[in-house]
Formats: sequence, C-alpha cells, structure tokens
Amino acid sequence: MNRRLVLAVLAVGLLVGLAGCTGFFGGIDDDTLDQDEEYDDLRDSDADVAIDLEAGSVISSGEFRAVYDLDDQEELSLYRSHLYGDRALDINSVRYWYPNGTELTGSELDVDQGQSSTEVRVPDGNGTIAFSGGADRKSFTLPAYADGSYEVHVPDGHRTTNLLFGDVSPGGYERELVDDRERIYWDDVDSTVSLRYYHTRDLPLFAGLVGGVIVLGGAGAAYYYRKIKRLQEQREEHGLDIDIDDDSDDGPPPGMQ
Repeated sequence: MNRRLVLAVLAVGLLVGLAGCTGFFGGIDDDTLDQDEEYDDLRDSDADVAIDLEAGSVISSGEFRAVYDLDDQEELSLYRSHLYGDRALDINSVRYWYPNGTELTGSELDVDQGQSSTEVRVPDGNGTIAFSGGADRKSFTLPAYADGSYEVHVPDGHRTTNLLFGDVSPGGYERELVDDRERIYWDDVDSTVSLRYYHTRDLPLFAGLVGGVIVLGGAGAAYYYRKIKRLQEQREEHGLDIDIDDDSDDGPPPGMQ
C-alpha cells in the first residue's frame, strides 16, 4: 500500500478518535440541557432537596427528577461513585430559578462536564436548581450534593419495607405513604442517599416461586425414595439382600481356626 495512503488513513483515524473523545468528555449539548420536564410538584416540597423516582422496565432503565433549594451554594459537582472512581453524572432538563422566581434553562447556565464530574454553576447561590437523570430499575444511589433535609418519593407501586428486597440508607429516616406512594424523609443528610425497592406484586410472585420449588423438590424426593424402596424390595425378592450389620462373635472364618 502506498505510504501516503497509509498516513492519510492513520490521520483520519486519529481525527475520528479525537472527535469521539471530545464528544464523550466535551459536555452536554444545549438540547439535552433544555429538554422539557415538570418540577412544580417537587418545588412545593418542604424539604431542601426533593427527589422523585420513576421505575424502569425490563428493557429500560429508571429515571429521577431532583430539585435543590440552595443555601449560599453557587456550584454543584455532580458525579456517581463507581468501583474504579467517580464518574460524571449525565443530566438533562436543567432549570434554575432566582430567589424572585425568574427562570433560566440549562443552556443559560455554566455547565461543564468532565470525566469525573459535571460542574454546574448558578448566578445566585440562594436560588433553586432542578435536573433529571438516569436510575437503575430497582435501586437508586446519589451523593448528597447539598446538605439539608431530603425527601425521596419511591416509584408508584413500589416499596422499601421488606428486609429481603428493600433497603434505605442512611438511617434516621421517616417513612410514610402519601396517596399510596412511599415517601422517605430525612431531617438532615450529608452522605450518599441509597435505596433498593421492589414492586408490590414481586412478593406474591416470589412466594409462589418458593412454594413451587418446595413442591417440586418434595415430589422429586418422594419419587426417588419410592424408587430406592422398590430396588431394595427387588433385591430381597432375588435373595441379593446382604446384611452387613453382623455383630456376632462366632470366631474366625472357616479355614482360619
């Protein structure tokens, strides 16, 4: 192959690679930041931070919406911790409200996404900021980007109360049902909020599965027990049953006396 052609191919590959890196670490586009989303219900909360969770399906992940009433905090560093370190949080539908209620969209804010965090700077540290992002189907974890009281609404039809399938961290929370929806509340949070939840229909399904396993296991055990007994009966019928539990003391075998 012509040397110039090889160099041209390598140059194109390098440019494509650099473009990919720029797309991955170069920030969040304005259309994503400005996506439509409803936050009025969360802004009405008495908590400093209000979070609403939406469960995913078998083929899709869940989502969350979050609203933060800031207290002299002009910058949020958004990330999630993973096994190999922190990773920038992907957000969308960003909104900011000045203390007087004036609204800005995400593209009007200073949003910079790097490899390990997404930095969001607001013009007034006492305003309110809202954003949305992804969540797992049956769990949710988010660091405390701001201190204060927290309120988390578990997805519709889901609960955290079963010790086997549900969990809430940190402790010291209050749990209540509001319109048949579970609400978790903390007076103060300064660490990662973590929840594991399940759909209420999962419990009877699990109980039915366990019951089915027990029934099938019992039936299998009974089948093999009957089969073993039948084999023992056949051995006895053919005179093949040997009693190895001989405790008699009749001396040594013939020929060795």
